[in-house]
Amino acid sequence: MTLEDLSQILLVEDDEHDAELTMRALRKSRVLNGIVHVDNGARALDFLFCRGVFAQRPRINPCLVLLDLALPKIGGLEVLTAIRGHPWTRGVPVFVLTQSSYYEDKADAKRLEVNGYLVKPVEFVNFAQVVANAGVNWALVAADSAGAP
Repeated sequence: MTLEDLSQILLVEDDEHDAELTMRALRKSRVLNGIVHVDNGARALDFLFCRGVFAQRPRINPCLVLLDLALPKIGGLEVLTAIRGHPWTRGVPVFVLTQSSYYEDKADAKRLEVNGYLVKPVEFVNFAQVVANAGVNWALVAADSAGAP
């Protein structure tokens, strides 16, 4: 097992362009974590619960999940429900990264104890800033959960 295994970010995004923008924004923000990208909710759950093609993966939670809501096969809110509903994954920080600014989506995500809800801006510069802020927010969540001052 490597350090990268312990600190992966799971990016759940079906749009290849948005996934590439997110990964570029993370790299530009000097995030060094490994990134696992899956393109639908079913693959996200397979990764998280070590099923299917991920059955041989060590049972180590990602340090962060960046989750789109509009996903094929299983929607983002259903993925979030599964994450929060299982003792293995309940404490994994999850940031919704979506184009939806609907009040209902935000309320549902908040009810499911999402750590952050980020609406994707169109321009890359703004998008990179939103993703960079997610990294800062995640670091604060991780520090709080570890009992740091």
